[in-house]
Amino acid sequence: MDVSNHPLASAAAESAVSVRVQPVILAGGSGTRLWPLSRQQFPKQLIELMGSESLLEATLRRLDGLDASGDGSVSVDTGMPFDTADELIVVCGSEHKLLTAQQIERNGRHARIVLEPCARNTAPALTLAAWAALAAVPGVDPVMVAMPADHAVADLEAFQRTIATAIEHAAGGALVTLGIVPDKIETGYGYIKAGAALERSSAHAMEARVLERFVEKPRREIAEQYLASGEYLWNSGIFVCRASVWLAAIEHFQPAIHAACIAAFERGLHQDGFTQLDVDAFEACPSDSIDFAVMERIAHEPGFPGVVVPLAAGWSDVGAWDAVWDMSSKDEDGNVARGRVLFEGSEDSFAHSDGRLVACVGVSGVVVVETADAVLVASKDRVQEVKAMVGRLKAAKGTEAHDHRKVQRPWGFYDSIEHGERFQVKRIVVQPGQRLSLQMHHHRAEHWIVVCGTALVTRGEETFLVTENQSTYIPLGTTHRLENPGKTPLEMIEVQSGTYLGEDDIVRFDDQYGRVADKKKRQTDA
Repeated sequence: MDVSNHPLASAAAESAVSVRVQPVILAGGSGTRLWPLSRQQFPKQLIELMGSESLLEATLRRLDGLDASGDGSVSVDTGMPFDTADELIVVCGSEHKLLTAQQIERNGRHARIVLEPCARNTAPALTLAAWAALAAVPGVDPVMVAMPADHAVADLEAFQRTIATAIEHAAGGALVTLGIVPDKIETGYGYIKAGAALERSSAHAMEARVLERFVEKPRREIAEQYLASGEYLWNSGIFVCRASVWLAAIEHFQPAIHAACIAAFERGLHQDGFTQLDVDAFEACPSDSIDFAVMERIAHEPGFPGVVVPLAAGWSDVGAWDAVWDMSSKDEDGNVARGRVLFEGSEDSFAHSDGRLVACVGVSGVVVVETADAVLVASKDRVQEVKAMVGRLKAAKGTEAHDHRKVQRPWGFYDSIEHGERFQVKRIVVQPGQRLSLQMHHHRAEHWIVVCGTALVTRGEETFLVTENQSTYIPLGTTHRLENPGKTPLEMIEVQSGTYLGEDDIVRFDDQYGRVADKKKRQTDA
């Protein structure tokens, strides 16, 4: 293929102006195939799957090599100067906003967090991010580096060099995606057909090729042909382009998505680092992926040139438990153990324990995942079917699909220890300086027993301290608040009694985490 007339044949080489790079993290995934660790209220990007950090935290760390130095260069040298925005743009579901914000803050990052009131897939998410990027610095059209929050990458240096090359081509007007160099036959990914090589801007730049077309997940025999040809790459879901280029493309190919997203953003509430979208406008937005909405269509549109940059960096989408096993360090028998796990006469298996001892004897190719309220046992070659099982659990209104027994909150956590028809017992831990919302219940009373630390209690018009081995009572219908004024965690046992004990029996009057302001959000967290 002759690429001498391709719109981007020399664009990267000619560009010498410093480019503003805007990192974008798409954090709206649910990760149902990783149940029971991943739940609707605690999805896979927020849990520690691959070690001591969550997938979101690993994604944040992946950005470190793109930080600009004082002279406008970057630690990844490809010959093109660029600087990276200090503030990330993160798009996530409204129900995950506080846990997402906590992990970002814990890693020393600042972010504009765009909150989706309902799931609408990745094309609307990237459209919202592009509009937010243009609004961040008026007059600047940044290159967005958009990454899913729930992927894993082993070789950070190779990843950063590939991203830097993608930035160069995106600065010239391309819609760029990273294509994973396949190392096996895989039917679970979409593929990208890569065309002729484009000119490299420097000796440090990675290879870039014309993007010929996206193809759907193939049958096994087709995947074998793709791997043998050397012309196909896996679709990584990582995209790099100027904000204005994406907005032009989405308006051209999917005007309804463009209009709905802009309306939702413009009518939204922007405060304290969060963008709360207008619910009605966003609910009217069609649901579509970046691939279907735009990338599969650009091969026939010369106005939107596509580029794919091959990535060989130990990438995984961590889509199911077999991927976690594949990415993990193994013993001499191919087993992976997390937590209190013992293997005896077993091979090629994965076992995870959140607390109880898991003992595997004489098993091969199995996955065992233990949590406080659910245990998964699956054949490693059938873990994709976990998603269907979770669907059945949701249809049966099983609480295990929605949340863990131990529920994380911005102030700490609670653990539902026991429950009956008219009572429920919880262990509550409030971190130093944190407090629950000022609230009231219509259907239950509460007994509080402090076992460690000091509680500052508001009950009606009175405020008082409750210390270790002391207790208090909150009558039904009484306004109340629990706070930790100390410097150590407050631990207490709460006994609820009444005719209805659901978490939606909460009327909030004041909340430091902004949950009162969101009138349309179903109140499911204490």
